[in-house]
Amino acid sequence: MALSNEVVLRPRFKFEVNAPNEQLLAGFEVEKNNQTDFIVTRVDDHVFLKFPKHKQHFWSPQLHLEINENGEHSSIVHGLFGPNPTVWTMFMFLHFVVAGLFIAFGIWLYTNISLKESFSIQLFLMLLMIAFWFVLYFAGRIGRSKGKPEMYELHGFMKETLRAYR
Repeated sequence: MALSNEVVLRPRFKFEVNAPNEQLLAGFEVEKNNQTDFIVTRVDDHVFLKFPKHKQHFWSPQLHLEINENGEHSSIVHGLFGPNPTVWTMFMFLHFVVAGLFIAFGIWLYTNISLKESFSIQLFLMLLMIAFWFVLYFAGRIGRSKGKPEMYELHGFMKETLRAYR
């Protein structure tokens, strides 16, 4: 699992496994009861892997797997690493607030320019929104780097489970 330095805050992967999807999904159901290091939740063809509450911190990742049938004896595993959905929702909300304020300040700036009035405050506020956006972006990158060791743990558990139940 190679994580590149691209602008990716939620890394994805996809690979094929030579086993029926129900067999693999059943393997995760078995592992759910055989270990206590991870919380395993299954909904239809989706499996969610995360850490127990006592091991979690603000930046703890979770792994969402979708195991789809690809022929009679083959499956495709789609994986998505991401933060806790509450943290992700908060980050998206803050991004939308910053974008909305940027647009509002842009309209205010345009109005003041059209009326031939001073527009330095509006320009400063627009630049401030750009700075806030960069702060949010780098906070997300820092969070991902803090959660990277846990991402490897989740990925390792997934690989071991898939290997054991082929």
